[in-house]
Amino acid sequence: MNDELVLFQRRNNSAVITINRAERRNALNEGVAAGISAGIEKAEADPECRSIILTGAGDRAFCAGGDLGKDKSGTPFEVDFSNPRNFVVKLLKRMNDCRLPIIARVNGHALAGGFGLLCACDMAVSVDTARFGTPESRIGIFPMMILPHMLRVIPKRHLMEMCITGEQIDAEQARQYGILNYVVPAAELDSKVEWLAARVALSSPTGIRIGKIALSAMGGMTMEQALEYAQAMLPVLTSTDDASEGFRSFQEKRKPAWTDAPPS
Repeated sequence: MNDELVLFQRRNNSAVITINRAERRNALNEGVAAGISAGIEKAEADPECRSIILTGAGDRAFCAGGDLGKDKSGTPFEVDFSNPRNFVVKLLKRMNDCRLPIIARVNGHALAGGFGLLCACDMAVSVDTARFGTPESRIGIFPMMILPHMLRVIPKRHLMEMCITGEQIDAEQARQYGILNYVVPAAELDSKVEWLAARVALSSPTGIRIGKIALSAMGGMTMEQALEYAQAMLPVLTSTDDASEGFRSFQEKRKPAWTDAPPS
């Protein structure tokens, strides 16, 4: 991975992936997207890693969206019609397919594509000074590529207001909309993120992996299809080593010793 644009660090049972462009408000370009994807691959291959923490360098921005400056590199608006899959789409799909829970450590503003990155995470803890928004409509476009993840996180009327007006919301509003799990002062951000990651590490990694696959699949199903899928997945879960260990540890009144096999 690109150690200049994106940093990777192991911390306790988590992998910390940091967008390292504080001077550009951690703007997203093709190199950053590739670095985040590489970090996810590295974390998934580590049998002791239980979660991924995604954050930005500095304290101004989690990610301010696509790199639109004069010296931009890999702007999300560039499309190669011979290979039309945009790098933002590739990254969001990779995050959606990740078998580990992704926790957003929101150290500052999350705007446009950066807001999409936040919505693609499974959980989020934010500083109370951060602001959030999709300003695309005010420059003649629409937050098209991040809409699929926004639709899964934000109630429709709030989503419509954010997309159409382009106005920003504060951290407490974002928590009320269901975008954030927790809002804390900057001094408490790391301790709250570590507290959440430690709670994740107590749960079965196999159960989480299979559960994340199921959650993603059910999002595109009718209620009837989702119930049939759930019925088929239950015996898959109960046949795993972690399920056997979970039942056994419950009966023996002890903490479970989960398997450490990396996801296939």
